[in-house]
Amino acid sequence: MSSGQKTVSAFLSLISALLVLILGLTLHWPLWIWLSAIAVLLAAWSLATYSAIRARRSDPFPPGSLIEQPAPPPVERREQYVSRVPLPSREADYDFLFSARVRWTPTDPAASDQLINPGALAVQAVLARAGRITATMHPFRSSLVQHQLNAALGVMEADHDGHLHAMALEVELTLTEQDQERLDRLAAIRKDEAVWEHQRKYEQNKREYLGDDVLTSTGSAVVWWLAKNDDHVEKTVKDIGLLARLSSAANDREVDEPFRYLVPEAYPPGPEHDRIMAAPDPGETPFEHLATPADLFSDFFRKVGFRPGEDEAALVADQVAMAIASRDAVTADEIRRRFGGAQAPPHTNGAGPAPADVDTDFDRPHDT
Repeated sequence: MSSGQKTVSAFLSLISALLVLILGLTLHWPLWIWLSAIAVLLAAWSLATYSAIRARRSDPFPPGSLIEQPAPPPVERREQYVSRVPLPSREADYDFLFSARVRWTPTDPAASDQLINPGALAVQAVLARAGRITATMHPFRSSLVQHQLNAALGVMEADHDGHLHAMALEVELTLTEQDQERLDRLAAIRKDEAVWEHQRKYEQNKREYLGDDVLTSTGSAVVWWLAKNDDHVEKTVKDIGLLARLSSAANDREVDEPFRYLVPEAYPPGPEHDRIMAAPDPGETPFEHLATPADLFSDFFRKVGFRPGEDEAALVADQVAMAIASRDAVTADEIRRRFGGAQAPPHTNGAGPAPADVDTDFDRPHDT
């Protein structure tokens, strides 16, 4: 119990005893009442003393028991604002514009500002730290770089010579309007170029697929067209001529021989066909204008290059005549007469032997 608390308890006990004494003398208490009053006063004084002891134990540091320590001296902080200072970026000729509030505190508060310029040192230290970061960043991500600078420069760090500690607050990083417009245009061009490059590769792959696979021949083109029109077989059959022309054009060559008849405008019939298929003259009976088999055989000899009187021509004519004699004896005799040199065998109808004279002028067309 503290001395103050003891004094108060003693004072209260003395007042209580005096009050009981005055009251007992005035009322002429008997002995037993005096004893009871004294016992009550002793019990009250004991209870007050016990309560004070418990309160002291519950408070290990009662008022006045602690020695107050002196407060540390306040840290001296100074600030300076910098605006739109160019800092390098990863792209040449595209500088960031740096703005911030630079705060510093001297390393030695007792040093005199007359010997150094702490504001200039603090700004230089902050700009050097910021420049090392911005030099590795693309200028078109200025907003992202601004947040990185706020975090990196938000810590007090000593300058190169150790005169002070500096940091930056409220960092802003921007670009000039002209540089921002140029970067926006370049970004749009890059996007368009990427789309064009994808389109070019798509068209190139499609050309290679059609030229090196689909249109290598008329057959492959037909199979490809049938796969795309598997429910229209008749349409595919009708388009074979068109596919043959398409395949020949894709490979810079003529239409394949088996499909030329499907392209009549590219391969018109020869003059013999025109003469054979010409309309009959008036007065002719039907089919009188057509050439005979012997005339056609004569045209064949001329195109092959046989000349009149050659042994090879006579041999071929005799063999052909023998081969067709059972089917058309008249034509066989005509072929022997024009081209053969041997005596013709008798007709199968018993009409006698064929004439033995040979036409030595088969290199010219014969009239029917």
